[in-house]
Amino acid sequence: MKRKNIAAIAVASCALAGVAQGETLSQFFAQSTIDGQIRSYYFSRLYGTPDTPNAYAYSLAGRLNVLTAPFLTGFQVGVSFYTANAMGTLASNPDRVDKTLMGDQPSVNALGQAYIEYSDPWFQVKVGNQLVDTPWLNRVGGRVIPVTYQGVTAQVYPMHGLTLEGVRIFRWKDRTTDNFYRDNLYYPGHYAGDSLYGGPNVLPNDTPASNGAFAFGARYTGYGAKTQAWFYQFDQFTSLFYWAGSYRLPINGPVQPFLAAQFTRGWGAGEAFASTDTTLFNQPGQGVNATSWGLKAGFHFPHGSLWYAYAATELHPGALGGGAIVSPYTVGYTADPLYVDAMIQGLVGVGPGHGWRVRAAYWPIPKQLQLTAGFSQFNTYFSGDSNWTHFNVSYFPEGFLKGLCLRDQVEVGNGGVTGLYPGAGQHSFVYNRVMFTYKF
Repeated sequence: MKRKNIAAIAVASCALAGVAQGETLSQFFAQSTIDGQIRSYYFSRLYGTPDTPNAYAYSLAGRLNVLTAPFLTGFQVGVSFYTANAMGTLASNPDRVDKTLMGDQPSVNALGQAYIEYSDPWFQVKVGNQLVDTPWLNRVGGRVIPVTYQGVTAQVYPMHGLTLEGVRIFRWKDRTTDNFYRDNLYYPGHYAGDSLYGGPNVLPNDTPASNGAFAFGARYTGYGAKTQAWFYQFDQFTSLFYWAGSYRLPINGPVQPFLAAQFTRGWGAGEAFASTDTTLFNQPGQGVNATSWGLKAGFHFPHGSLWYAYAATELHPGALGGGAIVSPYTVGYTADPLYVDAMIQGLVGVGPGHGWRVRAAYWPIPKQLQLTAGFSQFNTYFSGDSNWTHFNVSYFPEGFLKGLCLRDQVEVGNGGVTGLYPGAGQHSFVYNRVMFTYKF
């Protein structure tokens, strides 16, 4: 029996055992909650060159979440089922399929969450398949199915505004697969049956399986400031320290300025790369030695915001990737926390160098219509120079259609070197995402 089914049976058994302790089934079900979301996504990649065929993908997807009522004074069970179907729209030519949406399969069905949780005002622990929300281990929700993880997470609330967190991950489920695996985005496509679309996929098939990740961190919010610090240990890959902080200046008036900064430090032997003679960005070097920092400044104004950010990853000759940040669960996803990114590209994905980003957002119809525009510039040592222009329109109807979101994102990429994306350095790359979602 698959582990995901064992987890589901275990958490369901715990819930029923708790009900038997004192609550009737009718009361228990009445206090439990069910919600979900329907997603209809159409993605298109236009390469602007006859050498690379344009790619498309459509998916009708959904999720169903069940969270039981509390039992045994603090326990709850949560289950989330995810499904996605191409509805017969996959192109017969595999090169014409945008595989990052849901892979190359006609459907994906996954029990993405199946956990038991205990919580009280001071403490919360969750065991099983679950979403994780930390800077370098996160849900990566920009596709039809989010990334989920198998493990244990805990949070402690020792004082107002302070949260201490611990995470131990054993396996993960990528957004294009239906099961949990001991790999990550550096492993080859279809490693042990995992599809793994969207990452760099640079390691060979004989790479030993990963034992996951361990992390602990602290978050604090108060007096107009937010700060967090994290330590990560990614088995066979790297150790990582991350700090970020922001401060909203205490200025009365419609314009609210803010400042933010971040710092990342990676180190370790990088055993998975060293043992397989695998390089990053074609640079000799094995041990991980990465340093990155960033600054952001901007302001919020009525119904909108504007900010500018700068970030840099230092060059370390002789280190893996020339000093590249090794990020096993976000690289290639633009899900890392660095300030300078684009819709499908980030500073982690292009290696050592620096970049800047400016972004503006405005609500012409407050809470209903949002317009955003952004521009990112990357200047790197090994991936060349590239820029990305991004536009987004999102509409959230009110009334009986509340819960619906209509969204269209367009990004145009230029520059870079061959391998950054097909046609890089010669042709503009246009990526369009049309997304309808409905929450119920």
